[in-house]
Amino acid sequence: MTSQTENKPFNGVRTEVTTSIGFDEVLARLRAQMGRASVQEVVALAKTPITEAEYIHEVEERFVGESGFMLFAEIDHGGWLPKFGINRRTVRWILGNPLIAITMIRHDITAGLFAPVELLVTEAEDGHGASLTYVRPSTLMMIADNPPLLAAAKALDEKYDTLIAHATTP
Repeated sequence: MTSQTENKPFNGVRTEVTTSIGFDEVLARLRAQMGRASVQEVVALAKTPITEAEYIHEVEERFVGESGFMLFAEIDHGGWLPKFGINRRTVRWILGNPLIAITMIRHDITAGLFAPVELLVTEAEDGHGASLTYVRPSTLMMIADNPPLLAAAKALDEKYDTLIAHATTP
């Protein structure tokens, strides 16, 4: 048996959006736009004897929020950071939608490394406002020239930008 390692460098673009809107309000706005599901629920549904069209319908009806995204997981970094003298609230979200992911993964299965996407919401140091930090999905997905993948990833960028703007625009 042999193995081979291939390194493919890429440049992700990290974006930070700051707002005067408070941390709690930003989270509330995000939650209001999102559905909620566990990855296990989405996979379990896919394993039921339904058609692709029925699966799409069920995902959209049961899990997807107004933004087109669902929240898969929330990691509360702010819950443990005070132990180390960092007294700021911050949460990392993993969000996505398998119906969006498939638009990219069908063109390059390795796009699944960056779908679902991640978002870090952090309270401003002075406690007045928040910042949202994420890596632009299209900059993570593209390793080689792949126009269909690029188009799908840019559509995800736009959907993500809309969600962020909704949460941060006063």
